[in-house]
Amino acid sequence: MEHFTAAIQQFSNFEGRNTRTQYWMFVLFNMIFYIGCMMVDRVLGTQFIGIVYSLLLLLPGLAVAARRLHDTGKSAWWLLIGLIPLLGAIVLIVFLVQDSEAGDNAYGANPKQA
Repeated sequence: MEHFTAAIQQFSNFEGRNTRTQYWMFVLFNMIFYIGCMMVDRVLGTQFIGIVYSLLLLLPGLAVAARRLHDTGKSAWWLLIGLIPLLGAIVLIVFLVQDSEAGDNAYGANPKQA
């Protein structure tokens, strides 16, 4: 849960690096909370809560994904490849699951070594 709250606190920080654990824990808790919002929406017969939750987490989600790509040595611009149907999403997932680039890179110090 601390990775999720740390990502929320750094919602506008697109610089630096995030480890795989930090990124995937954010994704896990984001999905859990989103499913909870969808259940509440289903009970209430609306879609309002899920839409608001998605909009609130859009910027933190982009920031944590950008920092994850930086950790693998790639630019955050690679997030745009996700706009290509199917193939783009597959390529983006492959980039996001790669191991950290050893040592320092252009985006900062390796968070595993800190």
